[in-house]
Amino acid sequence: MKEKVVLAYSGGLDTTAIIPWLKENFDYEVICVCIDCGQGEELDGLEERAKFCGAEKLYILDVIDEFCDEYIVPCVQAHAVYENKYLLGTSMARPLIAKKLVEIARKEGAAAICHGATGKGNDQIRFELGIKALAPDLKIIAPWRNDKWKMDSRESEIAYCKAHGIDLPFSADSSYSRDRNLWHISHEGLELEDPGSEPNYGHLLVLGTTPEKAPNEGEYVAMAFEKGIPVSINGKKMKVSDIIRELNALGGKHGIGIVDIVENRVVGMKSRGVYETPGGTILYEAHQQLEELILDRDTYAAKIDMGNKLSQIVYEGKWFSPLREAVQAFITSTQQYVTGEVKFKLYKGNIIKAGTTSPYSLYNETIASFTTGDLYDHHDAEGFINLFGLSTKVRALKMQENGNLE
Repeated sequence: MKEKVVLAYSGGLDTTAIIPWLKENFDYEVICVCIDCGQGEELDGLEERAKFCGAEKLYILDVIDEFCDEYIVPCVQAHAVYENKYLLGTSMARPLIAKKLVEIARKEGAAAICHGATGKGNDQIRFELGIKALAPDLKIIAPWRNDKWKMDSRESEIAYCKAHGIDLPFSADSSYSRDRNLWHISHEGLELEDPGSEPNYGHLLVLGTTPEKAPNEGEYVAMAFEKGIPVSINGKKMKVSDIIRELNALGGKHGIGIVDIVENRVVGMKSRGVYETPGGTILYEAHQQLEELILDRDTYAAKIDMGNKLSQIVYEGKWFSPLREAVQAFITSTQQYVTGEVKFKLYKGNIIKAGTTSPYSLYNETIASFTTGDLYDHHDAEGFINLFGLSTKVRALKMQENGNLE
């Protein structure tokens, strides 16, 4: 019997060309696996295409709820943002895809897993670190890094497919390179390859519109959280995936969550892309507004550091690591009392606060107001300032003593 290889299959030109390439160069039985993280209509017709191209079978696995509950929610709770802009849309999905590829490889008794990520990007790292962490014995095939892979353009891939009796409706016309799931859609290529060029938003945007074209009337939204997990919108309880869908519609309508970024890839190069994350941007902001009321100062400061650390871990493909587990355990512990309601107004790309409440709020009006109350004596501040500024004063006295203080 032939050995089996599990191919991470999207149905695009690259992974379509890989099917006959694997059969020709390795004599494998190809098992295609498409992981549905919310790509929508991109999955239409995949089974027929995969089998027509020579695959023995195709698995389509719906992991949307697992993606939302086990991967997105921890990142929202951490406020994990890579380089202060990127909400990790592609990065969060890759470890889950790797996990499912391994599960099917075990089920099928496969000897290898193949992916179509290029040798310049981050995804090759994310896929392969995930596979190595979960199945170190499996062989990994990356065609774009393999000497047997001779194709270097869409035209050459189309020609290769035709030479193998595969004539599919792929176009050689240039288009954006996109990655889509329930959380976001990314855009790279064309004019975006020149950081001096403005994005052609009229041609580019998929999930929403620009702030200029958004409605002239704002829209109020109320969200509730329980222990840091979103549970409802405008009083309607929903699972996390449906909340993200609803927020995507709202955010897209009002021009929320469009980011143009030049980021530092793990492999060392800079790349420019535009990300649409309308629902995710709202969810991050709402969660942070609630935390402002609830977390004490020291925990909040430490959590910022841990959130930045988690964003780096996820971006670099190290999800299945002791460090990610430890950081997430810290984040989870901070969410015990992050319960309450956040109200805001969406208006032309902006998320405007409209009131936040929580039974665990540390905001005390008696202390915070200018009126003197029982919990705070203005005179106490004098001693505090003397002690808090003692090191500053001692240094200044020494500088003055040596004539170094003007």
